[in-house]
Amino acid sequence: MTTRITAAPSRGTTVPPQIPPTTRRRLGRWFAATGWRHAIGVVMVVFAAFPLLYVLSASLNPRGTLTGSNALFSQVGLDAYARLLDNPEQPFAAWFANTLTISGVTAVCSVFLGALAAYSFSRMRFTGRRTGLLTIVLVQMFPQLLAVVAIFLVMSTIGDLFPAIGLNTHVGLIMVHLGGALGVNTYLMYGFFNTVPSSIDEAAKIDGASHARIFFTIILRLVAPILAVVALLSFIGTTNEFVVASVLLVDPEKQTLAVGLYTLVSNPNYADWSAFSAGAVLAALPVMALFLFLQKYIVGGLTAGSVK
Repeated sequence: MTTRITAAPSRGTTVPPQIPPTTRRRLGRWFAATGWRHAIGVVMVVFAAFPLLYVLSASLNPRGTLTGSNALFSQVGLDAYARLLDNPEQPFAAWFANTLTISGVTAVCSVFLGALAAYSFSRMRFTGRRTGLLTIVLVQMFPQLLAVVAIFLVMSTIGDLFPAIGLNTHVGLIMVHLGGALGVNTYLMYGFFNTVPSSIDEAAKIDGASHARIFFTIILRLVAPILAVVALLSFIGTTNEFVVASVLLVDPEKQTLAVGLYTLVSNPNYADWSAFSAGAVLAALPVMALFLFLQKYIVGGLTAGSVK
């Protein structure tokens, strides 16, 4: 018979705490059930937040280069914002105002026109209805980039007849954006309009309401979530659009933020990346404000509409 003798720890040494086996099993079961989801969520948040932090750090870097921004927030200053706002050759305020105007008008008109078309396809029966829906789906298969040359030629011809809506005009660019987004917005709204019971329309018709009154007073209130989603997506897409805006808008005073900020880095020898990053940060503020304003409709309304 042998006796195991365990030496007592000497004074001044720290014994690491031992995790009981029961606690280990509980942690293992928790990680297998839900813990791995939290781990993936943390990784995705870090993956998504790092580019934003890098751009913010680059906008606060007074040196104007990206090489000094590798160490996040190693140098902090507002010199880039001052250069961006005080440069007379680069009218940032005009770019910002042009972007807000074009994006706002496009978002409102896209929602209104898309809602009218979706209501017609959802509630009315007419010849060519099915063909029209299939055509909308097929047209969305082709990106708008393929039609840039055709858009330029059409707008150039229209400009010869009606200069107010031709090339180098905000109205012309808004019309192009409306035409490109009308199909996908209509199809997106059409699916949501179908979730609204048609018995509501029938009850309103019995009371003597017309299609216009049903649409404006009843249907639009019930489909507010999809209207908010379409408005947000249209605003973001128009704000970020570069190719069509760079082709149609030539005058620097009429350009949008995407086109104007590109001029800051178009020349590799004199690229001011800090000012470009500062402009990108300022351009993101309206989008964030609109998202926060429409959040209650997007989150609460979509979940309510999904169970109608």
